[in-house]
Amino acid sequence: MQESYSEDLYGLMIPLADDRLILPRVTVAEVMTWQQPEKVDGTPVWHLGTIQWNGRILPVISFEAMCGHDVPAVGGRTRIAIIVGIGGQLTSGYFGIITQGFPQLVRINPDIVKPEPNHSFSERSPTICRVRMLNESPLIPDLEHIERMISEESRAA
Repeated sequence: MQESYSEDLYGLMIPLADDRLILPRVTVAEVMTWQQPEKVDGTPVWHLGTIQWNGRILPVISFEAMCGHDVPAVGGRTRIAIIVGIGGQLTSGYFGIITQGFPQLVRINPDIVKPEPNHSFSERSPTICRVRMLNESPLIPDLEHIERMISEESRAA
């Protein structure tokens, strides 16, 4: 009997203020309602502070501010996406990213996702690349780099 494997993956489109991130579905543990993070002295503007989640203390970041933009205003649709740490650098194993709405489940396959070669990002950027998906051009974040940045700032604070 021949097995067939699908090349489809499932991802989440995470709405930002003026853009979107696309993440593998398995990297998002939960999307929770907004709660004001407790500020941590000595951290950069993109490190919004910490929240309590499932008995853990998690850092919360603004992806926009990590990219050099302003931290977006908090509104009625603001949420925190809880991201599974993949680099083993965070004590809690998770971190939060502020979102500007509810993530959207999307199916990803080679017919839908194409590279967007007109955009390049520096090695220090929290972004790996931008891709073209039908009518969207979401960013693929570098989760290991983001985790490393959080870890370095948390130790320094």
